[in-house]
Amino acid sequence: MEIKKVGVLGCGLMGSGIAQTAATAGFDVVVREVSDELCERGFKGIEKSLARFAEKGTITAEQQTGIRGRLRGTTNFADLADCDIIIEAIIENLDTKRDTYRQLDELCKPETIFASNTSSLSITEMLTATSLERQKRFIGLHFFNPVPLMKLVEVVKTILTDEAVYETAVDFGKRLGKVPVRASDKTGFIVNRLLVPYMLDSVRALEEGVGSIVDIDNAMKLGCGYPMGPLTLLDFVGLDTTYYIANIMFDEYKDPMFAAPPLLKCMVLAGKHGRKSGEGFYKY
Repeated sequence: MEIKKVGVLGCGLMGSGIAQTAATAGFDVVVREVSDELCERGFKGIEKSLARFAEKGTITAEQQTGIRGRLRGTTNFADLADCDIIIEAIIENLDTKRDTYRQLDELCKPETIFASNTSSLSITEMLTATSLERQKRFIGLHFFNPVPLMKLVEVVKTILTDEAVYETAVDFGKRLGKVPVRASDKTGFIVNRLLVPYMLDSVRALEEGVGSIVDIDNAMKLGCGYPMGPLTLLDFVGLDTTYYIANIMFDEYKDPMFAAPPLLKCMVLAGKHGRKSGEGFYKY
């Protein structure tokens, strides 16, 4: 099938980035939020982002206008009914996602592909909220922040996903200008499966006195060529976000490498969530 119209659920940081990227690639995009206020806030973020691209000369003023013209906001699920693919980027709560998909399944045309941008939850657990036919057209599309700049998208296949649907999703990722990697529906997929234990180990190293915050970060930057150290990365991702993902992965695998270190838990409880709260391992 050919994808022409894209629906996006959520206009927060990830949803707005996905919407902007799809519109930039030439797709008509409908973004659904729970309130007009949240929708307007998300669209202001998109407009600022497009303005920055225009200032840098990455896009022309004409392209900027065209991209914005392909974007439409709504608070009504029914406005997504004729979309060819709907990408969900709402709160990372399984019950909320399942309820959302249940409502959409009754409204959308049979051909519509459902995709979740979840970074850690099971795609299979989500799809069971929909009809048997829809379950074959259910995938994961995990983008990375900031979506307009990051080239990667994990395309996640379940044991029920139709092969033709999966190939359509991979092709869609390419049309968005991304590099798709194929992943199976295992908690954490590829990136978080490898990244989360690395970040948790950096906290354990700090707890054990292996090195200071700065020394641990510099060692990994200069010794391994990483663009930023693991503790800086934790601040960027959000300590609360990492803690939440680690708990989900530990519940799934029961492997100690996914267990959140006590220091991480204490910092999250103390409100030190990283850049977004003004303080994590560093002060901002």
